[in-house]
Amino acid sequence: MPEVELDRTDRRILEELQRDGRLTNQELAERVALSPSPCLRRVRRLEATGVIRQYVAIVDAEKVGLGLLAYVSVRLQKHMDGGHAPIEQFARDVLGWPEVVACYAMTGDMDYLLRVQVVDLAHFSRFSMDTLMKHPAVVDMRSSFALKKIKDVPQAIGPANPR
Repeated sequence: MPEVELDRTDRRILEELQRDGRLTNQELAERVALSPSPCLRRVRRLEATGVIRQYVAIVDAEKVGLGLLAYVSVRLQKHMDGGHAPIEQFARDVLGWPEVVACYAMTGDMDYLLRVQVVDLAHFSRFSMDTLMKHPAVVDMRSSFALKKIKDVPQAIGPANPR
């Protein structure tokens, strides 16, 4: 998919909406120094081109009892009995695991990186031992636990012209 051209105003609109997705068009227009009509046209274009995929509420995991954040690297078998492709099977299965809040296919010695949000270490232990390690495609996993959040933004917009 081709990259969408974004000017400085588009980027400011995105920054403001990421800070507060509930802004009215009037409030957003004021913050980015536009009149309401051109601001709304820009937002609609960003939505139509898929730059803005959706609007969501970001829940504080700790306040809803999910106080442990783990990053888990997973290595899979390259071939499985029965002709099933382990990568495809794992990718399908991970969609049904509520503990996994993000999953990325990776380069390097591990195949996937999972961001796992759970209640506590006991919950993580159950998930890793009863779900991850029992998955027929999983050969190895390595876990790291987040000790402190330094920065966590919903999505990076990046510099106006990185090249």
